[in-house]
Amino acid sequence: MNEHSARIPGQRPPSAPEAGHGEPPAPDPLFTRTDPALGEFTLRPVDPAADAALLHGWVTHPKAVFWLMQDCDLAAVAKESARIAADPFHDAFLGLHNGTPAFLMERYDPAHRELVGIHTAEPGDVGMHFLTAPTTTPVHGFTRAVLTTVMEMLFADPATRRVVVEPDTRNTAVHALNEAVGFEVLRTVSLPAKDARLSTCTRDQFLATRGDHR
Repeated sequence: MNEHSARIPGQRPPSAPEAGHGEPPAPDPLFTRTDPALGEFTLRPVDPAADAALLHGWVTHPKAVFWLMQDCDLAAVAKESARIAADPFHDAFLGLHNGTPAFLMERYDPAHRELVGIHTAEPGDVGMHFLTAPTTTPVHGFTRAVLTTVMEMLFADPATRRVVVEPDTRNTAVHALNEAVGFEVLRTVSLPAKDARLSTCTRDQFLATRGDHR
């Protein structure tokens, strides 16, 4: 690609029409990855109405403090999901682990969202956020497997050349994870709600970290 398209690389397809009456079918998965140790990971588009209660529980949990939605009620979470769904430069995806909802991933075009005026986006740049669901039974290596799945989904689109992230400078756990999958810190930047570590990861940088984590 020589320029940014109206929709970001690998954009979700239009929803399929309902077949008959009753509940609409669940969105089809857009990406599937099998982890040799942990099983199947899939991603599908967020349904703003159907997924609102689930996501509200996740983003208001203390673990999700860096998502800055601790005080949001259910209506606010549903409204934000609907806003993202209607945005031509932003998408949200629900991640499932062996069929059970387990993480949230957002993808955005940094030429138009989040980093406008801060990061000079290049063709093929794709922004990303991710959040794992709160749990009382953490599994070793699970969050890295989620991030690996997210990165594989983004790089499955040949138009994606580089992933861009802007985690809060205080989020030391995600900094370590980002480094583990190949992100390079460019600099600290000031965003409206946080100071962030602007970081990027090229396809080659990501592949160089894979090793036994394929």
